Amino acid sequence: MKISAIRVYQVDLPLVEGRYSWSEGKYVEVFDSTVVELVTDDGRSGFGEVCPLGPFYLPAFGPGARAGIGELSASLIGQDPTAIGPINQRMDRALLGHPYVKSAIDMACWDLLGKVCEKSVCDLFGGKFGESVALYRAISQRPADEMAENVAAHRADGYTKFQLKVGGRPADDIERIHAAADVLTDGEILVADANTGWRVDDAVRVVNAVRDRDVYIEQPCRSYEHCLTVRRRTSLPFILDENITNIEALMRGHSDAAMDVINLKISKVGGLTKARQIRDLCVTLNLPMTIEDSWGGDIITAAIAHLAHSTPEALRFSATDFNSYVTVRNATGAPQRVAGQMRASDEPGLGIEPDMDALGTAVAVYAD
Repeated sequence: MKISAIRVYQVDLPLVEGRYSWSEGKYVEVFDSTVVELVTDDGRSGFGEVCPLGPFYLPAFGPGARAGIGELSASLIGQDPTAIGPINQRMDRALLGHPYVKSAIDMACWDLLGKVCEKSVCDLFGGKFGESVALYRAISQRPADEMAENVAAHRADGYTKFQLKVGGRPADDIERIHAAADVLTDGEILVADANTGWRVDDAVRVVNAVRDRDVYIEQPCRSYEHCLTVRRRTSLPFILDENITNIEALMRGHSDAAMDVINLKISKVGGLTKARQIRDLCVTLNLPMTIEDSWGGDIITAAIAHLAHSTPEALRFSATDFNSYVTVRNATGAPQRVAGQMRASDEPGLGIEPDMDALGTAVAVYAD
């Protein structure tokens, strides 16, 4: 089996709520998603997706993903997509860095491997733990009373874990955290996610002001060193996200006791292959994980479900159902939220069937 063509599609994913807002006044209303189809010489297709959270969250953006895939195409045509290790090595040699560019290709390779083996990606990753995966709901940054109301509204959909988008003015964020904590019920989990938006002094003000609340503090500052400074000045449980970019970053954080939980984003680390490596190391280190991506539709949601469902339940802090946040379906067969939970498909590969009407005409095709 060889890759005979790579087709690239661009899909706009508008938000159900109209706008998603987070730290420093950043927001997105329509996500720019890229879907990759790897076509093989025996007529099979594998699909992957990458969807940056706008061009100003991580060093990633939609047109960059598509340009990077074009850059990689010559090194991939004619290669066996089920030889996933060599494929990843080829991509890393052909394009230094830019892990998000490689993520959709790697995802499509796993989709193809599962179809060839007639196994789900979850089975290829070791099999399911438990019947389903608990999800969290991100609460877009708004005035404190509205965010508290959103917590209560999403509770009705079965969510028990809520991630508040903070990282604004410290006084406003303190009010947001207290308001949301006031409406929590027994067994629910609250995370205050600053998405790198605070200075150290602002972060210290916030953590001191909410030190009596049951809340996790997530990625308060941009740099690892600044986050570590805040970590050492609070007793609240601590999550790192944007700084966990590879195994080396994970090991540094573990050595420094810099976090209690990590957020593992598939595209941030370069795809399912590398995300699985980090996941397995976290299992060895007994370090809980939120398993997710930067954003996405049905294809990315399916990939998240396979990685999360094959993770031991005790180390699965939460996961994300991004396809419930957007109005466009780019595939059928992806997990759907039921009472705040989702489960990975048992069908081969990712278990999805792309919606070609939603994908439209390929914006680029690379072939022999």
